[in-house]
Amino acid sequence: MDMKKKATEADLKQFSDGSAYLNRELSLLEFNRRVLAQAEDPTVPLLERLRFLCIVASNLDEFFEVRVASLLATYQIDRNDSELPETLAADLERASAECRHLIARQYALFNQEILPQLSEQGIHLLHRSERNPAQRAWVKQYFDREVRPLLTPIGLDPAHPFPRVINKSLNFIVELSGKDAFGRGSGIAIMKAPRVLPRVIRLPDDLSDKPGSSYCLLSSVIQSHMADLFTGREVVSYSQFRVTRNSDLWVDEEEVKNLRQALQSELHGRQYGFAVRLEVGRSCPAHLADFLLNQFHIDRSRLFTVDGPVNLGRLLEIVNQHDQPDLKFPSYVSGYPGKLSGADMFAALRKQDVLLHHPFESFQPVINFIQCAAADPNVVAIKQTIYRAGSNSELVEALITAAERGKEVTVIVELMARFDEEANINWAEKLEKAGAQVVYGVVGLKTHAKMALVLRREPSGLRRYAHLGTGNYNPTTARFYTDFGILTSDDDLTSDVNEVFIHLTSMTRPKQLASIWLAPFSLHKEIVRAIRNETELAKQGKPGRIIAKMNSLTDESVIKALYDASCVGVKIDLIIRGACALRPGVEGLSENIKVRSIVGRFLEHTRIYYFRNDLKHDTYLSSADWMNRNLFRRVEVAFPIRAPLLKRRIMREGLLPYLKDNVNAWELGSDGRYRRRRPRGKQVGYSAQQALMDTLGAESVPNKEIDNGTDPLAPR
Repeated sequence: MDMKKKATEADLKQFSDGSAYLNRELSLLEFNRRVLAQAEDPTVPLLERLRFLCIVASNLDEFFEVRVASLLATYQIDRNDSELPETLAADLERASAECRHLIARQYALFNQEILPQLSEQGIHLLHRSERNPAQRAWVKQYFDREVRPLLTPIGLDPAHPFPRVINKSLNFIVELSGKDAFGRGSGIAIMKAPRVLPRVIRLPDDLSDKPGSSYCLLSSVIQSHMADLFTGREVVSYSQFRVTRNSDLWVDEEEVKNLRQALQSELHGRQYGFAVRLEVGRSCPAHLADFLLNQFHIDRSRLFTVDGPVNLGRLLEIVNQHDQPDLKFPSYVSGYPGKLSGADMFAALRKQDVLLHHPFESFQPVINFIQCAAADPNVVAIKQTIYRAGSNSELVEALITAAERGKEVTVIVELMARFDEEANINWAEKLEKAGAQVVYGVVGLKTHAKMALVLRREPSGLRRYAHLGTGNYNPTTARFYTDFGILTSDDDLTSDVNEVFIHLTSMTRPKQLASIWLAPFSLHKEIVRAIRNETELAKQGKPGRIIAKMNSLTDESVIKALYDASCVGVKIDLIIRGACALRPGVEGLSENIKVRSIVGRFLEHTRIYYFRNDLKHDTYLSSADWMNRNLFRRVEVAFPIRAPLLKRRIMREGLLPYLKDNVNAWELGSDGRYRRRRPRGKQVGYSAQQALMDTLGAESVPNKEIDNGTDPLAPR
């Protein structure tokens, strides 16, 4: 053991330059490579491939809006530091190079495979040259009737300055020759595409000479009739362009008197944050691109010339409009837990906890829990956190109903949930009007914990019931995000939940909690303690075992604890969907750590922490990833699963199938690259998500167990 310890110290010294940790931005781009691989996979249904392509486009937008913007902002703040700017500049350069490669693959796939195959299936996205005379005439009429009246070209001169361009909007730059109405010569015009118009336009079927459905893009309609907008002048050249801006909202929470009002004023400003990326069409002349770069103060390394529409994400409209079963994943109906079918929910929960595994099992029991509480005359109070509920929510409507019926309703609404701020502001206003007590969490911390508490008057006195989960209270995303939740009346858990709510509303330091790990107070400390406990057990010659599943792993102190555990023989399996800064498989540092990522039909969102702990099998579910922001800058909870049967379910459904997967699994190498797992030899392909659908879905065979390998929790 001493030699292992010395090896650890030596190896950590070897990595003292930071290379023991993978770059977060590059790791995020690696995740998008895995998503793009789904779009490239010919075994995936065609419209789903297009959906994955759109997801990559949307993810890259957010990457620039958030991560690149953050790096640029840090660079501006710290540029007087002699070392940091050089490091940041290198990170930006590497990220831009990776993005360029990823985007080139994205458009090549779109043009060379997706579009031709869609056409073969009767879904035609027509360029100008591909439209027949009847379609061209219809597009001309559409342009004159619907588009032209809304266009306002701006010819640039001292009296007509460059217009403000909204984040991610479609625009055109046009170079003109010939004299204008006032006798002046050539110039440049800027034109915004109307935001109220659809970006994908379906052409009438009776005009087509091809079977199926035909579409064209708004950008194509405008480009086809560009000359009509500049009477008496010649359009020399033009290009569509799109600017991505910093989208982070900043509010000094300690200075403002009302966070909601401050955010409402800030939301408009988000559209005009500093520019971080410029996208132009392939035919854009270099001098026009240079003009735009100069106008938006964007470095050339963040100019992207694309071979197609500047926003591929808009093509999701085609996916949503078509219901061809053979071009999409087979329909799936989530199962409903038998323990709650037709039963008094509160009576059922008094008997036992109910574990829910979404989307394989329905999210409806969670909605029913709040709806039953709103309708039950014996329920006197409901408390709940809201992070991302969506713009339409039966669940929040149930809270409104409960408040209108005179129940004590307290809702912690996180107004700073990125890109959901507006929806959450609207819900906060509606809840307050209904009589609910609405607060916005703790100043400086996002409330990311997922908790609901119901207090019910019963013959024995007030009794608490709770729901805790790993995912949002959003019925829409619950259909395609994997998450666990538990409905419980356990005294320890519900008491802890109540204490957390008191902490959030009163801002007093929480009491010592019996079972829940709470960030930013105890969560980080308990995670590191649990890892070190496995380390100590391994030093004593006992088996050490850790399995953890989450979205991201980037906190260096947790990674360091995992490295220490690996060096004394603790076997560690990490299932990390997105960014992972841990470098696995390095001799003397992390040779006992394996990292894999699952990218499939559903978005993996579950957070599970499993520690063998000398056969105690400590199992926690959580709202928190192992990231600095989750552990220190958010209110998060991790809650224990104590019932042996439920522990086995989490192991058999949430961990082991994902370790067995050889269809949607990618393994991380020590070089920071992921390699896809494939069945070898006589191995049969095994998809964790498909196995769970087959076992837990509404049409599954009752009591069928998942074939997922050795279960360390199984009775011996």
